[in-house]
Amino acid sequence: MEKISRKNFLKIASAAVLSGVTASALTACGASGSSSTAVSSTAPAEGAYIPGTYEGTAEGISSTVKVTMTFSETGVTDVVVDTSGETASYGAAAAEELKEQLLAAGSAEIDGVSGSTVTSQAVMKAAQNCYAQARGEAVVTSVQLPTGDENDWLGKEPDIDEAAITETWDTDIVIVGAGNGGMAAAAFAAQNGLDFRIIEQNASVMETRGWYGTIDSSEAKKLGVPPVDRAELLSEISRTAGGRCDQRVVKTWIDESAAMHDFVASIVENAPYNCVCNLTMGDEAKWPDETQVSQTKLMFPVQQVNYTGCDTPRNEIFREYIESLGYAVDFNTGLAKLEKNSEGRVTGLIAQSTADGHFIRINAAKGVLLACGGYAGNPYMMEQLDPLGTSVTTACSYTPSDKGYGIRAAIWAGAHLDAEAAPVLFDRGLVAPGVNAGYVDSPNSFGGKAFPGTVGQYNLGSQPFLKVNRHGERFMNESQEYDNASHASFQQPGHVYAMVHDANWGEDIQRFHTIGCSALSRYIPEMVQGDMDRYEAEGLILKADTLEELADKMGFTGADKDTFLATVERYNELYDAQNDEDFGKPALRLSAIKTAPFYGCWLGASLLCSMQGISITPKCEAKDDNNDPIPGLYVTGDMSGSFFANNYPCVMGGTACGRTMTFALKAIKQMAGIDNV
Repeated sequence: MEKISRKNFLKIASAAVLSGVTASALTACGASGSSSTAVSSTAPAEGAYIPGTYEGTAEGISSTVKVTMTFSETGVTDVVVDTSGETASYGAAAAEELKEQLLAAGSAEIDGVSGSTVTSQAVMKAAQNCYAQARGEAVVTSVQLPTGDENDWLGKEPDIDEAAITETWDTDIVIVGAGNGGMAAAAFAAQNGLDFRIIEQNASVMETRGWYGTIDSSEAKKLGVPPVDRAELLSEISRTAGGRCDQRVVKTWIDESAAMHDFVASIVENAPYNCVCNLTMGDEAKWPDETQVSQTKLMFPVQQVNYTGCDTPRNEIFREYIESLGYAVDFNTGLAKLEKNSEGRVTGLIAQSTADGHFIRINAAKGVLLACGGYAGNPYMMEQLDPLGTSVTTACSYTPSDKGYGIRAAIWAGAHLDAEAAPVLFDRGLVAPGVNAGYVDSPNSFGGKAFPGTVGQYNLGSQPFLKVNRHGERFMNESQEYDNASHASFQQPGHVYAMVHDANWGEDIQRFHTIGCSALSRYIPEMVQGDMDRYEAEGLILKADTLEELADKMGFTGADKDTFLATVERYNELYDAQNDEDFGKPALRLSAIKTAPFYGCWLGASLLCSMQGISITPKCEAKDDNNDPIPGLYVTGDMSGSFFANNYPCVMGGTACGRTMTFALKAIKQMAGIDNV
C-alpha cells in the first residue's frame, strides 16, 4: 500500500468534506459521516488514560470498520483494525498499514492509505472514539450518515442517537437547499412574512441558473407576443417524456409560471438592482422553418427569460432580499434525515452542522420543502439509476454537491422515486483522441470515479456539423436536440464521436441558427475562436491543412482512414446537391468541408444534472409508492419528478429552471395556505 503524506491526506479530506465524503460533512441535502464528536489527539500526560481495551466503530465505504485499542496509563500498547468488510483490494488490504500508523502516531491523527481514503477516515474516527473512552470522556454512539456504495446506492436511513441532538429549532416551514428553487422559495416566504428557516450545507448560496422558461408572462404580453398554445405545449412535453410525466404537474408550470415571473420581477427589476428583463421570443426562439421538414413540427419554442444590467446573480439578490426582511440562510447546515409522526406526516428534520458535526432537530409545523438538487455528482447513483447516461458521458458541468442525498432522505421517509432516468446531457464533452466515454478510476474523487474529460462545455459541439464514429462512418442526422448525439453514441465504438468542419464555421453557424444556449456560438464567435485556439494547444482540437493530415491527427488509420475520407467526400456531395438523402438533414444545416484549415475533435456527453426525482402531485407534495401525497413533504427542482423522463427536451429553453422556481412558490403557498389556484 502506498503511503501518502499527512498534508496530502488532509487535502483529500478537505475536498471530501465539500463533496460529502467525510465523517462530519453533509452534501446538499444529505450527509456522509460520523456524528461522534471529533476528539483532539494530543500527546498525553502521564496517567492520562484509564488502562483497558476499548472498541470504536465507524462506517467505511461498504461496511462497519472496527478499531480495538488497548491502553496503559501513558499510551497505546496494542491495536487491532478490522476492515474485512471493505473492498478487498483497497480498504480491506489497508488494515495492517493503518494499524501500524496508529501505533506509531500515538494518536488518531494518521496519514491514511492512498486509494482507501474513506476507509482511512473511518479508522481515524473509530480510533478517536477509543481515545475518548480511554480518557473517560462521554462518547456519543458513532453514527455514519451513509453515502451508498456500488451495490446499494440508497443505503439505510441513519439511526441518530438522541444524545447527539444538542439543539432544537421550531418554525413553520423548513426549506432545504439554497439553490434556484430554495432561494426563490425563501424570497417568496420572506415577502409574505412567513415563519421559516432555510438551511444549506455549503457556505454560500448555489450557482444561479440565469435563464428560466415562462408561459405568457407579463413581459411577453408587454411585447405583444401571441399567447402560447398551451394544449400543444402540454402534448409536446408529454411526447418527449414518452407519456411518463404527470400532465397535471406539467400544467402547474404552464399555468403558474407567469405569476412566478411577476414575483421575480418585483424584486430584481427594482432598486437597488434594476435588472433589465430580456425575453427570447419569436424567430430567435424557434428552429428555422426549413428544419421542420425533417423535424417534428411540435418542437415548441418557450418564452425564455434572463436578466442583464445587474452585477448580482439572482440567488444572491434573493439572499440579500431575505436578509433585508430579517431572515437569513443557515449555512453549513445540511439534512441528515426527515422525521415523521405516527400518522405519517413529515414534522421536520434532523440537520447536522458541517462546522462541528453536532445535530439539530428542526420542527416544522407546516411542512418541509426539499430543494436539494439531483444526483449527477454521485457515481453510485449514476451507474445504478442511469447506466446509459453514465456510459455516454465524457465530461461534466454539474454542481459537485449534487449527490442525491435529498432524494435518499425522501425515499427513507416513504417517498417514491420516478422509475425513469432523465439526465441533462449536452453534446459538448470534449476529449482527446482515443478516450472512451464513461467513468475512469479517480481515487481522490467521490466514489473513486470521475469522467475523463477536462472541458465541461465546448459550446461549438452543439452545432450540426458532420459527425462520424471511430470507423469514420457518419451515423445520424446531426440537426437534432442536444442529447440526441450523445444517446446515439451509445451505439458507437467507445461511446464517442468526432465532429468535423472547415474554416467557414463562422458563416455556417449563423445559417444553422440553433437555439437555446448553443446560440452563444453565433452570438459570440470570438468566444468560439478563443476556445478553439486554447483547446488546440491542449491537443483536444485537431487542425490541419489537408483532410488526410486531419485524419491522421484524429487517429484514423487503415480502412478507418479511408472510410473517413470517403465520408467527407460524400458529405460534400450532399452539400453541393443541397439534399441529404442519407439521413434527411435539412439543407439549411448542411455545410461544406472544402476550405482549409480543417478542424476535428472528439466528443461525448457533458452531464449537467439529473432530473429523475421524487414523484409529486400538482401541488408539489411528495408522493408515496401508492401515489398518495405524504403530508408535510414538498419537493422542487432537479430532485422533483413527474415532469421529465429519458431526457431533457432542450428545444424548450429554460423549462427546467422555470419549473423549479414555479414549483418552489407553489409549495410555499400550499404550506402557508395562501394558494388561490
